[in-house]
Amino acid sequence: MPEATIQLKGKQKAAMLLMGLDAPTAGELLKGMDSQMVQELALELAYLDASGYRDSKESIELAVDFCNYLRSGDTFQFKKFLDEMLKNAVGGDKSQQIQKEIGDLLHRRDPFMPIRSVDPKVLARSLENEHPQAIGVVLAELDAKKSSEVLSLLGEGVRLSVISRMTSKETVGVEARLRIAKMVNDRLKAMMGAAAAGTAAPAADQSLRKVAVILRNLGKEVRDGLLGAIREKDSSAADKVAELMIIWEDILFVTDKSLQQALRGVDAKKLALALTNVDAAIKQKIRSNISERASAMVDEETSLMSSPKKEDIAAAREELVKTLREMNIKGELMFVEG
Repeated sequence: MPEATIQLKGKQKAAMLLMGLDAPTAGELLKGMDSQMVQELALELAYLDASGYRDSKESIELAVDFCNYLRSGDTFQFKKFLDEMLKNAVGGDKSQQIQKEIGDLLHRRDPFMPIRSVDPKVLARSLENEHPQAIGVVLAELDAKKSSEVLSLLGEGVRLSVISRMTSKETVGVEARLRIAKMVNDRLKAMMGAAAAGTAAPAADQSLRKVAVILRNLGKEVRDGLLGAIREKDSSAADKVAELMIIWEDILFVTDKSLQQALRGVDAKKLALALTNVDAAIKQKIRSNISERASAMVDEETSLMSSPKKEDIAAAREELVKTLREMNIKGELMFVEG
């Protein structure tokens, strides 16, 4: 089930309550409870975390937890929280047994969950040689926007076959769906492993990026306060979080009004460089927020370029991102994500 359609049930609400506590307190609450119930609540915790389910209150709590863990020389990690909670509730041996079983239970509940968080380009590469019916099964598990993105990256002939399969009345059995999910997950793991030494971001950066996105969605006063708390412990981590609040791909989430303000006065040559080989969605977003005259000047600069260097393209994009970051610091940058 796509994450946008999650409806909280009783056990999930209990799990969310536990997640808002520190691990020892959560463990104390579970002491004396039937081990099966402890496992079920732990499963709900893992499921909600893997689904990325957060409301605004939980987002603030996660950011606060991150700051608290920084003060103790560590960073907030869900697995660590779960491990401490279970050890406090049922002891070390039982905790290990429960955590081993949770992975299998999560996979059986929703084998497509890991696939939904994969970048569309990576997912498209993993599916390019698959049978159209298998591709259709995977796309049906994604939200409409991501499904469209992945489909647009496939060959024209494949796209037609996939759409044909998805619109037919033919159904795919549960076992076949499980095999397809396993096949795609295995291929993605292999691809990620091969790319680990190349473009894959360090795990620490990924963790800081999550915190950065949480902080930027808070009010400026709260955000600056939490960022200040991080800076007291680790100034380099604070600088990294501030930087990761806005990256190039975030242009898609900036409101038109804010983007128009950022684009004012941007050199046409720099903008032409920044748009070289850019993702189609970002290109459309930027083009739709500049005047016809500016667009014509960008086209002219593009026609004069031969083969721009990658570092020049990256520098041009970084210049625009820097402007967005400065606006964010001042509280002038607004996002459509809310």
